Amino acid sequence: MISDKVLNSFKGSNCVVTGGTGMIGREVVRTLCDVGANVKCVSLDNIKVHPKADHVYADLTDYNVCKDITKDMDHVFHIAGIKGSVDVTKSKPASFLVPLLMMNTNILEAARLNKAKRVLYTSTIGAYAAAEVFKEEDYSESQPPMDHYPGWAKRIAEMQVQTYRVQYGLDNFAIVRPCNVYGPGDSFKPESAMVIPSLLMRIQRKENPVVIWGDGSAIRDFAYATDCAEGCILALYHGTRDSFVNLASGDGISIKHLVDTLHEFIDFKHEWDTTKPAGFPRRVMDITRARDWIGYNPTTTLREGLEKTWNWLQTNADEHVNRKNYFAEA
Repeated sequence: MISDKVLNSFKGSNCVVTGGTGMIGREVVRTLCDVGANVKCVSLDNIKVHPKADHVYADLTDYNVCKDITKDMDHVFHIAGIKGSVDVTKSKPASFLVPLLMMNTNILEAARLNKAKRVLYTSTIGAYAAAEVFKEEDYSESQPPMDHYPGWAKRIAEMQVQTYRVQYGLDNFAIVRPCNVYGPGDSFKPESAMVIPSLLMRIQRKENPVVIWGDGSAIRDFAYATDCAEGCILALYHGTRDSFVNLASGDGISIKHLVDTLHEFIDFKHEWDTTKPAGFPRRVMDITRARDWIGYNPTTTLREGLEKTWNWLQTNADEHVNRKNYFAEA
């Protein structure tokens, strides 16, 4: 999906990737290392994702640390975040909101002061107000985000980027809003797992049957991590014109279709619990702007992405023990 011209522009450049051990981050690290960039992979996880990357264990809530890791960097990919299920972000909101606000503020300000050539900030679909189809043109700051604490934390950082443009005339900051991303490196822990990793881990643990809330009619937009990582690189390279672009598959997938696809290559039993809520009926992102502005073109099919994620889980099911867990330490 990324042209040689774009990839070669990173050769020999100094790049820092925060959250470099996560789903999207590790794919950005891999791509940059493979084209000859000097990559600093920053994380609080004791995980190595690429032999050519400089793995840095660092807490981004420390401003001095952020100034240090962004010094002399050409490109800053700020992908680090805190992932949690809906229940845990509601029950432990301070563990989510406070460190996320601190790390976003610190890394963006440090990148500005250190005069990074280009900076990519990764926001979220949750920054939108509730809707069925999410289009950048329809976004309004006057409407509250549908994901309360995560949405506000991400919105504040977007506003921080906006202030840089207004006060300093900076146009080297790009913003992306990914949807429900899945893939190798996902969090499969119960307190943070989303739909796909939760299903895969329950299948892995031989639950019989796997009980799924709702009737399977809810529709979501699932994007494979590699596609989103390529979108991040393209967004940093092309810029997002003082705004943001959606990163998603652009296709609505019902939970029933998701489960049926898993049945194509995994043997398991499931049943629907229609007494439980199925969640918002439909959430799909429009990716027209991303296609037009940055040449974003996700190519991974649902079957391909699910199978790659499942195969990775078979040999990496215990990776989560080496990962930072903000909620367990609350």
